[in-house]
Amino acid sequence: MQQQGEPPERVRRLGDAVPPPSAYARTYRLGDITVVELSGELDLGSAPYVDPHLEAAASWPAPFTVVLDLGPVEFVDCFGLSLLVRARRRIVDRGGRLLMACAHPPTRKLLALTGLDGVFHPVHTLQQALAL
Repeated sequence: MQQQGEPPERVRRLGDAVPPPSAYARTYRLGDITVVELSGELDLGSAPYVDPHLEAAASWPAPFTVVLDLGPVEFVDCFGLSLLVRARRRIVDRGGRLLMACAHPPTRKLLALTGLDGVFHPVHTLQQALAL
């Protein structure tokens, strides 16, 4: 039974479900917002390290907000884009809101060329995303 002022059991368990940081991803909370910071290359090779962070971020009880911080990302290929699209689908389908921070010109260009800039609406900095 839940005591007054105590988070629901599912919320308490989520802390255990957040994967440990890796060279490609780390997840942390800023207030009620989950930030998934991605770095390095977002491709087939990094997927096993990145996807668990994206899945954990989509596991909060709705409504919830997730910010994908692509600030440290240096390269994204088609597989990396598919990871981002799948993450967005999981988050939105579970009642969440996804925001993206991305200042890397080649990544922004890739989002624009694929039309995904109209889906993700990236802002340039994490601070801008947190203010939305």
